[in-house]
Amino acid sequence: MSEWNALSRTELTQLLEESSSAYEKMKKLDLKLDLSRGKPSPDVLDLSNAYLNPPNTNTTEDGTDIRNYGAPTGLPECKRLFSELLDIPPAQIFIGGNASLQLMYDTFAMLYLFGLPEGTPWCKEDKIKVLCPCPGYDRHFNLAADFGAELVVVPMTEDGPDMDIVEQLVASDPSIKAMWNVPLYSNPQGIVYSNETVRRLAKMKTAAPDFKLLWDNAYGVHHIWKAYQIENIFRLTEEAGNPERVLYFFSTSKILFPGGGIGLVAAGPATIKSIATHMSKQTIGYNKIPQLKTVELFQNAEGIHKHMQKIADLLRPKFEIVLNALEKEFSENGLLSWETPKGGYFVGVETMDGCAKRTVALAKEAGAVLTDAGATYPHKNDPRDSSIRIAPTYPSLSELQQTMDLFCICVKIAALEKLLEK
Repeated sequence: MSEWNALSRTELTQLLEESSSAYEKMKKLDLKLDLSRGKPSPDVLDLSNAYLNPPNTNTTEDGTDIRNYGAPTGLPECKRLFSELLDIPPAQIFIGGNASLQLMYDTFAMLYLFGLPEGTPWCKEDKIKVLCPCPGYDRHFNLAADFGAELVVVPMTEDGPDMDIVEQLVASDPSIKAMWNVPLYSNPQGIVYSNETVRRLAKMKTAAPDFKLLWDNAYGVHHIWKAYQIENIFRLTEEAGNPERVLYFFSTSKILFPGGGIGLVAAGPATIKSIATHMSKQTIGYNKIPQLKTVELFQNAEGIHKHMQKIADLLRPKFEIVLNALEKEFSENGLLSWETPKGGYFVGVETMDGCAKRTVALAKEAGAVLTDAGATYPHKNDPRDSSIRIAPTYPSLSELQQTMDLFCICVKIAALEKLLEK
C-alpha cells in the first residue's frame, strides 16, 4: 500500500468510514483497559512473593539490629550488592526508602537550598534551567518545574540526546544547571545511549561549575531481548576531571515491589558526603528490613540478573504484541512511526503531526486509557502533538491485544481526519 497522504479524497473518505465502523464495534465491547502507567503485572509481582517473608535474621554482618537505629547510609551488605550490580564503589552509595523519585526530589532540593557540595545554592541564582531530552519522562520534568526551573527541550536521537545541541547549550549558558538522563532503555523509546554520547556528557565543558547530570538508571537491568551495556559514567567523569558531576539514581521498584523495594542515590565522594549530612537532618535511617531481605533474596548481582531473566520472559510477549500490531498496521502507510525499544518498560510512537491528542481521546472514549498525549514533553507541550507512550507491562496478553487493536483504529481515524482537513 502506498502512503495514505497520496490517496484521493474519495479513497481517504472510504478508509475513514471503514475505520469508524470498526471503532463503533469496539466501543460496544464496553472495554475497561489501562495502559497509562508502567506498572508490573500480577504475574511479575508473583515472582517476588518470597520477599514478603520475614528476614532469616535480625542482625547484619556487622552486628546491626535491623529493627533498631543504625546504618544511616545503608547496610554494608546491601551497598556491596548494588556496588557489584552497578559497578559503583560502596562508599559512593546512599541507600534510601522505596522510591528513587523521592531521592531525586530530595537531592534536587538540596541543590536548590544548599548546593552540593560546590557552588551557590540554586535558589540564589536569578534563573536555573534544566535540559530535558525529549521524548522523556514526565515525572522528571514535573519535579524540576516544581522548583521553578526552566525546562529546555533537547531532541533525542538513536544514540541518545543530540550532543551537538547539548554541548553548545551547556558551554554558553551558566544558568543551565542540570540535565535529566535515562541512559539505558530511555523512557519512552527504549534507546541506549551510545558510548560516544556517554563520553561526551562526562567531559563536556559547562559554563556552570556546579552542573549536574541527573542519571536515572531506572531500567538498567530491564533487558528484554539482549543485555546492553553502557560505559561507566563515574569512571569517565573522574577521568575527565569532573568527579562530582553525576547524581545517579536506581531502585528495585520494578524488580521487586514498587511500594516495598529500595532506592539509592550515588555520587562523587564529596557530593555523597554532603547528601548524607543533609539526609541525617531528615531521618536517623531508612528502613533496614527491606535492605536485608533484598540481600537474602538475591545474594549477589547474578541473583538479580537471573530474576530479571524471568521478568523478561513474561514481558517479551507483550512487547511483541505491540510491535507486531504496529508493523502490521503502519509499516507501509506512513501514519505512524516508532522506535523498537532495546529494553526497558515502554514503546514510544509518533503519530502524524496534530494527531496524538485526538488518538488518545478516541481510545479513552472507547474504554482504553493511555498516557496523556504530550506527557513526554515538559508541561505536556508537545510542539508537534505527535508523541504517545505505550505502557504494555500491566495488562494480560488478551487485554493488550484488544488495546492495540483499538489503538491502531484510533490512530487511523485521527490521521484520516487530519488528511481530509488538508
